[in-house]
Amino acid sequence: MTQDASLVIRGGTVLDGSGGDPVEADVAVADGRIAAVGANLPKGAQEIDARGKLVTPGFVDVHTHYDAQATWSNRITPSSWNGVTTVMVGNCGVGFAPCRPEQRDMLVKLMEGVEDIPEVVLTEGLPWNWESFDDFLGALGARRYDLDIVTQVPHAAVRTYVMGERALAHEPANAEDRAAMARIAAAGIRSGALGFSTSRTINHKTLAGEHTPTLKAEADELIEIGAAVGETGSGWMQVISDFDDQEAEFDMLRRIVQASGRPMTITILQRDTRPEAWRDLMARIAGANAEGLRIFGQVLTRATGINLGFEISQNPFVNRPSWEKIAGLPFAEKLAALRQPDFRRQLMAESNPDERLANRVSNWARIFPLGDPPDYEPAPEQSIAAMAARAGIDPAGLAYDMLLENGGKTILYRPLSNYSYGDLGTVRDMLSHPNSLVGLGDGGAHVSILSDASAMTYMLTHWTRDRTRGPKAPLPWAIRRLSHDNAAAIGLNDRGLLRPGYKADINVIDYDRLRLHAPHVVHDLPSGGRRLVQKVDGYDATIVSGTPVQIGGVETGGLPGRLVRGARAVG
Repeated sequence: MTQDASLVIRGGTVLDGSGGDPVEADVAVADGRIAAVGANLPKGAQEIDARGKLVTPGFVDVHTHYDAQATWSNRITPSSWNGVTTVMVGNCGVGFAPCRPEQRDMLVKLMEGVEDIPEVVLTEGLPWNWESFDDFLGALGARRYDLDIVTQVPHAAVRTYVMGERALAHEPANAEDRAAMARIAAAGIRSGALGFSTSRTINHKTLAGEHTPTLKAEADELIEIGAAVGETGSGWMQVISDFDDQEAEFDMLRRIVQASGRPMTITILQRDTRPEAWRDLMARIAGANAEGLRIFGQVLTRATGINLGFEISQNPFVNRPSWEKIAGLPFAEKLAALRQPDFRRQLMAESNPDERLANRVSNWARIFPLGDPPDYEPAPEQSIAAMAARAGIDPAGLAYDMLLENGGKTILYRPLSNYSYGDLGTVRDMLSHPNSLVGLGDGGAHVSILSDASAMTYMLTHWTRDRTRGPKAPLPWAIRRLSHDNAAAIGLNDRGLLRPGYKADINVIDYDRLRLHAPHVVHDLPSGGRRLVQKVDGYDATIVSGTPVQIGGVETGGLPGRLVRGARAVG
């Protein structure tokens, strides 16, 4: 080490992000980079005592939706509470740039429906000091954050910008449309985006039920865009699809990768209707990689699910006539009505007219108390149905009474995907696949039904330490998956390892104390908007570019995070 260290992290157990064995060492930082890792390093201007603690690279979250939050907030919470030092936004084809002034409402309504961010929050919060994608990057680049942000060009915004109402009507793109979209996507990558994203799932729609503009985009449109992205020599393609015809859909995606020469990441979920189909998809991905086509399956560290409660946007009784009468009331008034015996009897006598929604929110065999600390791998005998059967009571009434506990703030848990067999064995197989990446936490989105940004921490607490319903995973492997593997996949080769020359994004973790708390509601969005957040204990320090952003769970006031434009190499 040839220069004085601005920071030395002293005596910790270093897991350097490579997956190798831990070593006890000091880590010295100078000029925002790792200067040295070794024993008895010289004193630094600032020191952190890490004896008995883990020292790891900062985590890289490749699937978030902080596109809006990053325009009004310097704190990218809850991700920055979970050891995350870099987030990627612009996923699932949705975002706010490029955007003509007259199209703003279209993109707001789409984001509201697809990602569950209330329209009033977006309308009040978004400054709209951009039109082009490069303008948007300029707006983000002028801000300071508690972590780094990288972007993707969102297909829905591009398609709407080029085709206007024709995009919303799902008209096929003509040759002129395709050429314009390809130019915009490539220009976005050249401006610094690290990906292009699109959605092909029927689940992505506005609250009015209008499907995302990209749902029916044809192969020639996506291939032409992919080829243009490929010409930049940077970026990946992020895709979510229903894979109703798995062979045909995957063959089309292969053609896009072939045309672009760029990597692709595909959302991987286990659906109850086809619980083994994901294995076939991963086998196809493995086959493509064997042929030199870089495709990653992106997976969550737990089931994808929702929270149910009287204080948040969904509960087991939504859509029932009596609930609809009180749904818009302030929480205190809503709670007063719910506590009335006559109201309870009336609500219990009603049913949800939407059969699909009813299965989602009141399938009692698949709904569980979440608890604190939350249990994301509950056994079948812990379900509301099983509890009610043992007590000889109605499960709906049991759920109602449980939700009234804790001042009406109790939360129930409904796993939706990745839980067909009643445990997380499938998720373990997904995480262990050599062609998968950890992601899908959706930080910044679905703010009234989930808080899955904590899934990064869950990788450590559950999979390496606390799991009782099956095998655990090695801690060095888990750290590598959260740091180096994700960073390398998106072209950020300057981070994710604790080695000299790498960016000094670092976590100091009290592993024994690492703990997720139950989600709770806060009203800290623009216009007093509501969101679920989940606190976490055990991150003793999080450091971005050599500057601590929190120590002992307390924010330092440092905002070293920046927009990152383009791929990065070490040094």
